Amino acid sequence: MNSRLEGKTALVTGGRQGIGRAIVDAFASHGAGVMTCGRGPRPDDLPDGIAWTTTDVSKQSEINALRDQVMEMSGTLSVLVNNAGVQVEKTVLETTDDDWDAVMGVNAKGVFMTCRAFLPLMVRGGSIINIGSIAADTADWGLGLYNASKAFVHGLTRSIAVDHGPLVRCNAIAPGWIMTGMADAAFDVADDPGCARADAVNRHPVGRFGQPEDIANLAVWLASDESAFATGQCYTVDGGLTAASPLNPGWF
Repeated sequence: MNSRLEGKTALVTGGRQGIGRAIVDAFASHGAGVMTCGRGPRPDDLPDGIAWTTTDVSKQSEINALRDQVMEMSGTLSVLVNNAGVQVEKTVLETTDDDWDAVMGVNAKGVFMTCRAFLPLMVRGGSIINIGSIAADTADWGLGLYNASKAFVHGLTRSIAVDHGPLVRCNAIAPGWIMTGMADAAFDVADDPGCARADAVNRHPVGRFGQPEDIANLAVWLASDESAFATGQCYTVDGGLTAASPLNPGWF
C-alpha cells in the first residue's frame, strides 16, 4: 500500500460506481480512511474497510445526517470529493421543471450544500475536490442542464478557494469523455451511436477514451500534501480533446 494519504480522512459522494468508485478505491489504496455514499444500498463489492451511507445529496436533511456520521466517526475531515452527479439528455426546450430539480438539485445545489456543511469540519489545509466537466466550457449537444450545472461547479470552486483559504484548498477536475454509464447515455441519443463514438475517439490525441482511474490518479494528487500550493484551479483531463482543432482529422 502506498502511504501518500496516510492519516487523512476522506468523504467521496457518489462512490457507488464510475469515477466516484475509482476515487474511493484509489484513496483507500493510498492509506486514507474513506467514507462514501450514494442514493442506493451499500454495493456488495465495496471493501469492508470503507464506510457507506445511503444519502441523497440534493436533500439538506440527508447531508446533515451525513455530516453527523462523519463527526461521529472521525470528528474532522481532510478531503471532500463532490462527485455525485446526474444528467438528462435533453435540450432546453425539452427540459421540464422536474428535470431542473433532478439535475441542478444534485449537480449544483448538492455540491453547494455539501461544501457548506463540511467546511466547518475540514482540517486546516484540507482539500475539497469538485468533479466538474469539460462540458462547463464547451457544451455537449443535448445536455443543457448538465452543461450549466458543471459551469456552476467550476465557479463555486474558485469562490471557495478565494473565500475560505488558507483553511482549505479547493480545486475542480474537469473530465472529458470517461467511459462510464453517463458517457454511454450521451452517445446513445446520437442518430448513429457507433459513428458518434468512432468520431469522438478519433478527436483524442491520446487515441482512446478516458477511464475512471485517469481521474482518480489526479484526485489522489489533489488530496495529498504534494499539491499544497494548488487551489482555485480547474484541471482538465480529457486526453487532449479540447486542445485540438474542431476540424475532423479525416479531412486531411
